[in-house]
Order: sequence, then C-alpha cells, then structure tokens
Amino acid sequence: QVQLVESGGGLVQPGGSLRLSCQASGSISGIYAMGWYRRDPGKERELVARISSVGSSSINYADSVKGRFTISKDDAENTVYLQMNSHEPEDTAVYYCNAVSGTLYQPVDYWGQGTQVTVSS
Repeated sequence: QVQLVESGGGLVQPGGSLRLSCQASGSISGIYAMGWYRRDPGKERELVARISSVGSSSINYADSVKGRFTISKDDAENTVYLQMNSHEPEDTAVYYCNAVSGTLYQPVDYWGQGTQVTVSS
C-alpha cells in the first residue's frame, strides 16, 4: 500500500502562484509514475501533470497548464511538487495526487485525499 499526503492548496488571486506538495510513504519502491489530477464540480477529472520513470523519464502536462505549471520530484523525500504560476479562474478545482505502481499491464493507482485550490479576486 502507498499513502499520499498532500498540502499547499488554498485561495489565490488570478495571476498568483501556489505550490502543491505530495509525499508518498509505504510501499514506494514500486512506484513508476506520480502526478496531479484535478476535478471541478460538474466536470470530469483531468490530468494536470505527470512524471513517469518508465523507459526514459517523461513529463506530461495538460495543454491548459503548459507554460504555467511545473511538476518536479524529490526522490530523497519521496515527494512530488506542482508549482503553479499565473493562475486563472479556470484552475479552481480539487487537486489530487496520484501514484502508480504495479505493472504497465496491471497498474495500481493510489490517490491522495485532495486539496482545494480556489482562484478568485
């Protein structure tokens, strides 16, 4: 089992910045990808950013956050970060940390409890 603890959400003005953190614990040796998803009420959950260590390491961003958000990972601290800049009202959502272990054919997803990000003046 993997436990994910998120922090860093809150209220931010348009154009402002926030940084989310997600620390993994438990059976972390099998994790091969970590990332952030978000869900706004009435909308489907969407991938925001993800780091994968399968093959050559890769980073993926949703088109809506490219150039504004940056995902990074501290392996020593088992923590993944999401630096969010130039916030837009459309970024308002609950953000969830995700970790994937298992195999590519039978992945196992773990989720954090979610942290609210509200962009408003």
